[in-house]
Amino acid sequence: MAVLHNRVSNEELKKRLLEEKESRTTISFYCYFHIQNPQEFRDYLYKHLHTLKVFGRIYVAKEGINAQISVPSVNFDLLKEFLYSIEALNGLRLNIAVDDDGKSFWVLKIKVREKIVADGIDDPSFDMDNKGRYVNASQMNELLKNDDTIVIDMRNHYEYEVGHFENAVEIPSDTFRDQLPMAVDMLQGKEEQNIIMYCTGGIRCEKASAYMLHKGFKNVFHLEGGIINYAKQIKEEGLDSKFIGKNFVFDNRLGERITEDVIAHCHQCGKPCDTHTNCKNDGCHLLFIQCESCAAEHDGCCSKECQETIHLPVERQKEIREGIDKGRNIFNKSKARLRPKLSELRGKESQIVKGENSQ
Repeated sequence: MAVLHNRVSNEELKKRLLEEKESRTTISFYCYFHIQNPQEFRDYLYKHLHTLKVFGRIYVAKEGINAQISVPSVNFDLLKEFLYSIEALNGLRLNIAVDDDGKSFWVLKIKVREKIVADGIDDPSFDMDNKGRYVNASQMNELLKNDDTIVIDMRNHYEYEVGHFENAVEIPSDTFRDQLPMAVDMLQGKEEQNIIMYCTGGIRCEKASAYMLHKGFKNVFHLEGGIINYAKQIKEEGLDSKFIGKNFVFDNRLGERITEDVIAHCHQCGKPCDTHTNCKNDGCHLLFIQCESCAAEHDGCCSKECQETIHLPVERQKEIREGIDKGRNIFNKSKARLRPKLSELRGKESQIVKGENSQ
C-alpha cells in the first residue's frame, strides 16, 4: 500500500533538506474547479508528488486546489507534466519564486478543507465562474495611470506593511472573510469605476473579484498570478515596478524583495526595516518586524519576557507553554495593538508598541 502521509520527524526532515545537494524550485499555484471527491483527489496527488520528492503544503476542497511547494529542479518538468495530465489543471500557471534558495519546505502536507480560501460566503447564488477580468503586468501599469482607478489590496496588514502597489487601498482586517464585506462597504457609490483587486498569488483577489461582481460592481479586474507573477513579468519585459517594497510569502523566507524600497519599520526601535521574523520563544512565535541590531540585542525575541524565557531550562520552557494554543500571533500596527491569543503576551504590548510610537 502506498504511503499517503509523512512518517519521519520534522527534525530529521529538516536535516535531510539541508544536506540535499540538488537545487530546488519553489512554486505556488491554485485553481478553482469542481472536485467531486476531495479526499480521493488528495490521495491521488500525494502518491504522485511524494514520488517526485515534492515538499510543501497543499489544500484541496470541492472548490479547487491551493498549493505552495518546492520540487527538485531536475523534476520540475515531470511535475508540470503530471499536473497538466489532470484535465482541469492543463495549462495551469505555475508561479515560480523570484528570490529563493529552494529550502522553503521540508515535508509534503496535503489537507482536505471545506474551502481553499476561507471566505465566509454562504450565499448559494454566489458563482466563482463569474469573476473579474484578468490583467497582466503591463495592463496593470496602464490602468494605474488613470486617477479614477481604485486598487484594492486583499492581503493582511502584515503583508501590506512591507510592500504594496502605489496608492493601494488597505482593507484593515487580518481575515479574508472580514475583508470581503468591508471592501464592499468601503466602495459604496463607486460601482462604475475601475477596480483592481490583487493579492500574493492571485487566489484571494480572484475570489474577491467574483464577490464584488456578485455585489453589483461593474468594472472589476484582478491581477493574474498576483504579485508573484507581476514581479516575474516586469523583470522579463523590463517594465517599471508599481509595486513598492517586499512581497510577503508564507514559507520560511517570509518575503521576496521586489524593489529596494524599505517602507516598513522595526517594531522595537522604529528604524527602517522590512524583515519579518517569529519570536524565538516557542511559547510565543509572534510574527513581527525586527532589525538586525534589535535581533542581536533581544536574541530574536519580541520582548524582555520572551528573552528571559528562552534562557530558562528547556523543561521549564515546556511547562510554561503547556496547553497554550498560540494560533497565528501577529503584531498589527494598524490597530495599534498586539493580537496574540496568549494571555501571557498581553503584558508585552506596551513594550513593543513603543517601536510604533517612535515612527
